[in-house]
Amino acid sequence: MFSRIIVGTDGSETAAEAVRQATELAQQGDARLDIVTAYEPIPQQRLKEEAREAPGDVQYEIGPREDVNLTLENAAGEAKKQGVSEVQTHAREGDPADAILDVAEEVKSDLIVVGNKGMTGARRFLLGSVPNKVSHHAPCSVIIVRTT
Repeated sequence: MFSRIIVGTDGSETAAEAVRQATELAQQGDARLDIVTAYEPIPQQRLKEEAREAPGDVQYEIGPREDVNLTLENAAGEAKKQGVSEVQTHAREGDPADAILDVAEEVKSDLIVVGNKGMTGARRFLLGSVPNKVSHHAPCSVIIVRTT
C-alpha cells in the first residue's frame, strides 16, 4: 500500500471527488494525506482596499490566502472525519501542477491523486492540464480520478 498520499484541490466539486478518493485510500492503508492547493498572487492594492472595507475585528483575516486556507481546512476536516489520522495541508502560490509536484518531492510521497478535469477537449492541447502535467513529471505513482 501507499504510506504518503498527495491530493490537489481547488475547492470545486470535481476536486472534492479526488479528495474523497484519496481520503479513502489513505484510510484503508493508514497513510498520511497531504492536501495541496495553489493560488494566484493578489495585488497588494486589492488587499488594502478589502481590509479597509472590512470590520475591524476581521481585518486580520484578509490576505492572499484566505480562500485557500478555507478550502484546505474544509478538505482536511472531511478527511479527519472519515478517519484519516494524519493530514497535512499545503498552500502554494503559483501553478497548481507545480505545487502538487513540489510537495510530492518535498514529502517523498509515493502516490499523487488528481482529478481528470481539463483532460478533454481542445483546451488540453493548447494549455495543458494539471493531470497531464502531473502524470508526466511525477516522482511517484499517479492516480487520475474520473471526476467529470
